[in-house]
Amino acid sequence: MKFSKGVIDGFPIGIGYFAVSFSFGIAGSKILSWPLVTLISMTNLTSAGQFAGLQIMQATGTLIEMIIATFFINLRYSLMAISLSQKVSPSFGTLQRLFLGMGITDEIYALAIGAKERVNPMYFFGLTVLPYLGWSLGTLCGAIAGEILPGILTNALGVALYGMFIAIVVPQMQKQISTCIAVAISIALSCAFYFVPVLQKVSTGFAIILCAIVASLVCAKFFPIKKEAEAKS
Repeated sequence: MKFSKGVIDGFPIGIGYFAVSFSFGIAGSKILSWPLVTLISMTNLTSAGQFAGLQIMQATGTLIEMIIATFFINLRYSLMAISLSQKVSPSFGTLQRLFLGMGITDEIYALAIGAKERVNPMYFFGLTVLPYLGWSLGTLCGAIAGEILPGILTNALGVALYGMFIAIVVPQMQKQISTCIAVAISIALSCAFYFVPVLQKVSTGFAIILCAIVASLVCAKFFPIKKEAEAKS
């Protein structure tokens, strides 16, 4: 598998990431300067984690809250990395595996794990190049636009980020009842933390953490994903 093949496969992802990160850049420009917002995307490839981090910053949350929130939100990437490590070729060294772990996103993982051949370093590097550039450049353009464009326009463009999450969640809700229940639990808890006087004392950072953990634990307990062998039997 060649580097050029990876670049070609990653091209559509890069275009999509540019559009999504543009909205992230606009949202980030409201509380941070454009170099800092861009640096966040250059050192992270996680839309949900970055957006949660921005919310915690905006709410003047603590560093501990941010660490815990992003840890649980991004925990799935560890599982993806373990899974993909079984698909890579023997030529993947330790440093290359560390790079692989940093470059994994939902879309990149789906393409790599679905490859017919074993994934070698050159193909994976090619696969991540355009998505990384698209994510970083999109954030840069969005952050600069957020500082230049009038507030009424940036607020309208910022809604696109919420549209992205809806586009990600709704198709999964149509496929699995457990996803619908997880979303319902998260919404109910979020409303409780916002409207119930006692729960309003909980900081935004820990509210995000609790919503994610409780919804995940409930669905893991009562709606576990069946293994392939169990599903066939």
